[in-house]
Amino acid sequence: MIAEEVLVLQLKQEGTRSKAFEILVNTYKEQLYWHIRRIVLDHDHTDDVLQNTFIKVFRNIEGFKGESKLYTWMYRIATNEALRFLKLEAQKLKISNEELMDYTLGNLKADVYFDGDEIQLRLQQAIAKLPEKQKLVFNMKYFQELKYEEISEILETSVGGLKASYHLATKKIEAYLREH
Repeated sequence: MIAEEVLVLQLKQEGTRSKAFEILVNTYKEQLYWHIRRIVLDHDHTDDVLQNTFIKVFRNIEGFKGESKLYTWMYRIATNEALRFLKLEAQKLKISNEELMDYTLGNLKADVYFDGDEIQLRLQQAIAKLPEKQKLVFNMKYFQELKYEEISEILETSVGGLKASYHLATKKIEAYLREH
């Protein structure tokens, strides 16, 4: 694997940009896909958001200053793109974000790309009921096993606040699973 600093330099140089971007996409597409998928839930919408994420990364790489890791910067873009997508989708359908999540969850069982069992479906339902920040923190910590410091950089919030959000999220999920 190519060093991140080298990859960033190659992304910023005209002659090596295309090859470096191909490496970037191949290195991070699966991680970013699952990060986005846990936010938007739908495979087709995830693909759209992922594509928009990589377009934004490509267009804005010159502005990447290296103050954070490249992947945390891309996760931040992916997170913002996914949340933006959900907001626009809810506005387009003239429904609330909560109603959109309920609608998407209703379609999850029929999604050929969802291979979870009933327990996985109930877990996704429980996660979907969480407030946005708790949902993001839970997904990044539980599924992606990111460190609180990494999540802090991605969401631009304090580690202490993230720990509290994760604790509250797990309690709410446990309660939901007991009730349903």
